[in-house]
Amino acid sequence: MQLVHAFDAYCGWSHGFSPTLREVVSRHPDLPVEVISGGLFTGSRRVPIREFGHVQDANAQIAELTGARFGEGYDRLIADGSFVMDSEAAARGVAALRRAAPDRSAELAGTLQRAFYVDGLSLSEAATYRKVAEDAGLDADAVVAAFESPEADDAAADDFRRCADLGVTGYPTLLAVDGGSVTALARGRATADEVDRRLAALS
Repeated sequence: MQLVHAFDAYCGWSHGFSPTLREVVSRHPDLPVEVISGGLFTGSRRVPIREFGHVQDANAQIAELTGARFGEGYDRLIADGSFVMDSEAAARGVAALRRAAPDRSAELAGTLQRAFYVDGLSLSEAATYRKVAEDAGLDADAVVAAFESPEADDAAADDFRRCADLGVTGYPTLLAVDGGSVTALARGRATADEVDRRLAALS
């Protein structure tokens, strides 16, 4: 059995779920974790953030329910309103980090979300992945090269397809996958204890 964490790096609820994922991973070091990106902001949804009028209210709810922190850098992006969230670019970056350190993909997904939601860094910029890689002790040149490579586009598309194939309809979704059996452990919000109870029911 393995865990599959389907998330979008530009999803506030995914940001709020990061501590739960971190705790679940620490409790179950024997379970491999696959992290895949969803395409929340692609196509016609790639618009300036000001067009999502509910963002600040949603973030207040996420912070209240999960304890997630939204930093000053991110607040400046919201106040300006012109920033465009591009989930395809973020998925390329997730794939590049995953390629560099596949056994740390859950940790790096959380780090990437903090880069956006706390520091206000764009997940479309190579410089962001260089910083994340350097801070994580990875080969930053290799991560940036992977982010900018044509293969990263294919990896992002593969992630979007895998989310669809697994029946993921919202982010974050944490799944237990055992052969052809797929069980949802968490959708949107859950505690590590709740995830543990659902995992225990599978054994």
